[in-house]
Amino acid sequence: MTEKNIEKGTQSGGFHYAYAIVASCIAITFLPCALVLSCAGIFFTPVSQYFGVATAEFTLYFSVLNIAQMLTLPVAGKLLSRLDARVVLSAAVVLCAAGLAGMSLCQAMWQFYVCGAVLGVGVCPLIYLSVPTLVNAWCVKRVGFFVGLCMAFTGIGGVVFNPVGTALINSGAEGWRTAYLVFAAIVAVGTLPFTLLVVRSRPEDKGLLPYGAGEAAGDAGTEAEVTGVPAAQAMRMPAFFALAAFCGVITLNQTIYQFLAGYAQSFADTMPAIAAASGIVASAAMGGQAVGKVVLGAVNDRSVHAGVVLGIGAGVAGVTLMWLFPGALALLLVGAFLFGVVYAMTTVQTPLLVRTVFGSADYTNIYSRVSMVGSLMSAVAAVLWGLVVDSAGGYPLMFVLGYGCMAACLVLALFSLKARPHVA
Repeated sequence: MTEKNIEKGTQSGGFHYAYAIVASCIAITFLPCALVLSCAGIFFTPVSQYFGVATAEFTLYFSVLNIAQMLTLPVAGKLLSRLDARVVLSAAVVLCAAGLAGMSLCQAMWQFYVCGAVLGVGVCPLIYLSVPTLVNAWCVKRVGFFVGLCMAFTGIGGVVFNPVGTALINSGAEGWRTAYLVFAAIVAVGTLPFTLLVVRSRPEDKGLLPYGAGEAAGDAGTEAEVTGVPAAQAMRMPAFFALAAFCGVITLNQTIYQFLAGYAQSFADTMPAIAAASGIVASAAMGGQAVGKVVLGAVNDRSVHAGVVLGIGAGVAGVTLMWLFPGALALLLVGAFLFGVVYAMTTVQTPLLVRTVFGSADYTNIYSRVSMVGSLMSAVAAVLWGLVVDSAGGYPLMFVLGYGCMAACLVLALFSLKARPHVA
């Protein structure tokens, strides 16, 4: 097919196949990513109580999961850049379904750890690589918006499926086994049709040009789609190390979210109404994350610098409101919501920064290595913040360190943008 015919096929009918790719990415984040990651917490207490072990002994599987993700990322990046995306992503979905089904059959803690490793290998390319890789390949405009929209469904999936899983868990003494099995079936049945039948690695596979390629040559982002720095060269540049550090620190900062409910509950003696609203505080942050991903994506389409400043600014404002006005529930909820916006930077701002700095020629391999730092941090961040909260400094120290994390992220992001190489 000639280039002229390809472009004609891209524009005809008002529907671009890129929309089907975006729908597939939404299915990936809404189902396997949400069910494996966003819904993990509902199992912690019932499974621990069933086996009569400390919660930490069971939740160790989640640390195994994160370590497995870190080790898998460079391999997954190479596979996704060289093989058909349908094969890589479908295999990943199967591993997620198998891991969840395996969790339903476990009879000992070590078996959960094995299943955690399987889940980590499976969810790794889905949560970190699938959305930015496919959207970058299929779109040269509105890239940020589409990435943000797709990633928002990890939180939306948690909102939808956490109540479903909780109901299944409460259905009987071993309801948690049923919940894991149902989640496994949902992952397989709901996602494989998209990864097997809809996903294509690049527009050329359908005889098309990327979405927006037929528009003005000066459209923002077009150049980054056809140029870029090879991974071997990028990984020797200061901008790469800055982005890797950004990914790790923003992940560390994100994990403060897990302690917001505990922060509200810490006022049980002085402000019982605030403590009773701890679940709402956590939900407000989750809502801010979902909205923040879409907003940050749209802002990044106009200016990556503005996206960085908006995300960090929202986080600083959120922490300030939560720390200084804990007794005003409305302000506490607004603060939690705003913190959700900086939380969203982890999976939206990071890939968009990598794309802006290094282009798209070897994007998957570069981003997979940057993400390794974030995945490693995920394995230890909750423990680190737990130590901080339990120390003499308590929650105030957590917030002060949060300010430090966000300030460092602002500096690292702006440095990486200033130090980005000029690609031809």
